[in-house]
Amino acid sequence: MSAEFRDEGLAVNALWPRTAVWTAAMEMMTGDESSKKCRKPEICADAFYAIVTQDSRKFTGNFCIDDKVLADAGITDFEQYAVEPGQELMPDFFLDAADGMGGIIREQSDKAFAAKARAENAASKGKPQSHSAVGGGENHAAIFDAIGQHIKAKPDPKLKGTYVFQVGGKSWFLNVENGDQGEGEAPSGKPIATLSMNDADFLEIFSGKLQSATAYMSGRLKIKGDMGAAMKLDKLLAQKNKK
Repeated sequence: MSAEFRDEGLAVNALWPRTAVWTAAMEMMTGDESSKKCRKPEICADAFYAIVTQDSRKFTGNFCIDDKVLADAGITDFEQYAVEPGQELMPDFFLDAADGMGGIIREQSDKAFAAKARAENAASKGKPQSHSAVGGGENHAAIFDAIGQHIKAKPDPKLKGTYVFQVGGKSWFLNVENGDQGEGEAPSGKPIATLSMNDADFLEIFSGKLQSATAYMSGRLKIKGDMGAAMKLDKLLAQKNKK
């Protein structure tokens, strides 16, 4: 559309927040506690103003991130937009985080999908299929092992504690500090969050075929515990392979 209306001087740009923004929808989905990890809606309003006051013939066809727009406009104090200044902010559900885990997860998930496809093909020809071939057991273990190995090689000081995944009736734990992981109950301590989903959605989320936020808002992914921490981890796991 930006190209279509450029000659008429009409700009077409998109605007999206980098972090969660505290709105009625966020309150409904995550509860009051999440407010301290959000920014105020004013950051989007100010970014919108910064966009529409630019030359429409020159600034068009852009996908804009709120704080980037404001930084380019000379704003340096972003604490003014925090609901609770000084708190770590919850990343937006739909923006990719930049880290190296995506390729590893994508590789393991693609293997799992390939195994599932082979099993379905075999089933259509009347051949027996194993549980692991259709997306359970061994495929999940390979994915969690890849995550654990990545954490051990490149630990992220921002990630703390243990997460539990309830997948297709089975429980898996992941310690994001030291990379310990496995099937069954977490060795000790209360998990930061528990993420529940079925086998198919697990593979789709980890492969990038299903956005975690979409899964959560449609009820296919359920989160119990610290929503902010869970979404941070979920984005990390669902990261698509960077080319």
